[in-house]
Amino acid sequence: MVTIQGERNGGSMFRQRKFLLGAIGTLAVGAIFGAGAKLLAGGSAGPFQADSINSGDTAWVLASSALVMVMTPAVGFFYGGMVRSKNVVSVIKQSLAILALVSIQWVLFGYSLAFGKDIGGGILGGLGFFGLNGVGYAPNPDYASTIPHLAFMIFQAMFAIITPALIIGAFAERIRFRTLVLFVLLWTTLVYDPIAHWVWNPDGWLDKLGALDFAGGTVVHASSGFAALAAAIVVGKRVGFKKGEATEANNVPLTILGAALLWFGWFGFNAGSALAASPLAVSAFVVTNTAAAASALTWMALSWLQNGRPSALATATGAVCGLVAITPASGFVGPLSSIAIKWTRIDDTLDVWAAHGMGGVTGALLTGVFAEKVINSAGANGLLFGNPGQLLTQSIAVVATAAYAFVITFLLLKLLVFMGLRVTSREEAIGLDIVAHGEEGYRIAPREEMPELDGIMQEEETAVIQKS
Repeated sequence: MVTIQGERNGGSMFRQRKFLLGAIGTLAVGAIFGAGAKLLAGGSAGPFQADSINSGDTAWVLASSALVMVMTPAVGFFYGGMVRSKNVVSVIKQSLAILALVSIQWVLFGYSLAFGKDIGGGILGGLGFFGLNGVGYAPNPDYASTIPHLAFMIFQAMFAIITPALIIGAFAERIRFRTLVLFVLLWTTLVYDPIAHWVWNPDGWLDKLGALDFAGGTVVHASSGFAALAAAIVVGKRVGFKKGEATEANNVPLTILGAALLWFGWFGFNAGSALAASPLAVSAFVVTNTAAAASALTWMALSWLQNGRPSALATATGAVCGLVAITPASGFVGPLSSIAIKWTRIDDTLDVWAAHGMGGVTGALLTGVFAEKVINSAGANGLLFGNPGQLLTQSIAVVATAAYAFVITFLLLKLLVFMGLRVTSREEAIGLDIVAHGEEGYRIAPREEMPELDGIMQEEETAVIQKS
């Protein structure tokens, strides 16, 4: 008893020291940022002509930014309902941590790497927009001529945020949280930012080639999907995983809520990519809803035929897959084409590579088939409208994006092995909610009726102290 009490007292002192050091470190970081704010004062305002700003366009882009922001916690809900109950908090926590982490990365240097002036070869932007210096109230005609450059920046931030959040489904229930944080920071910098530069920066090599990606089929979904494939290979299988065996969803209503919020947020994702309250935004809005509906009905019908019952989980998953596949085409195709694109998607639940990787690839390729210049004059016609070369261009964009995301992710995770990519078998058995966060998703019984959890938490705390 004395030993246990001593360990608990030692653990309390250890936590107090860590908190004190953390507080000092936070103050130091705050001082550095304060000095930076003075150095870059006014960099995110700057002179501008008020009549150059369209208030309706600005309002729509800001509203769309908020819609896309909701999608990141929605991913947490969608995945959280499908994992085992002992890991639901960890998945939702991961999505919120990514929201915070990438928000800061984007403001500091991520936006500059993606949308800053090209530093050679159409591969990457420079640091001219570091700390949002020069990203102010005046529109940037290279991206959006009727809204503040700052509004364009925050809209694009939400895309950068959700992309790594999509990957977490590939290694759910076994990733070590500290490794995840570093991985997300490095992946966003080394994978997402360059690919966004290739496709969406006017100086990017894929943009110059003529690749079409209205809202992220290659930049967001193909990149995250093939990164997820690499991550699943490197991190490895869950303990006790059997090929072909699906994880039983712990909370179907939570997954349906996540899917509904994703559907809702996707209107900002796609229609917001028009960057104006315009007819193009209306078209993108309509085809987004149509594609999601067609895919949801398809999945529902298939589950009905296979199991004799229309699965709610399959319907929700089908809607998300439809949204993924229409994303790159949403600003270039009409409503009937959006239905045709959806009919090609067959997928497994919680398979990030299949849903996002192959969904994004499918949508990007079919953009080269169904794109119509009459829908978007800034785009191009596809194969069905007299331009077979567009399909070849889309194929090059897909291969380059998928290969780069897969290879860099694979190498990055191999380099992070020294930190420990995954939790131990015992920790995995206990569940990440308790082990990593000390919190439970569901309190099935009062804590006093579950004394074994106190023992587990004490053992984990002692292990942390001993390692330190």
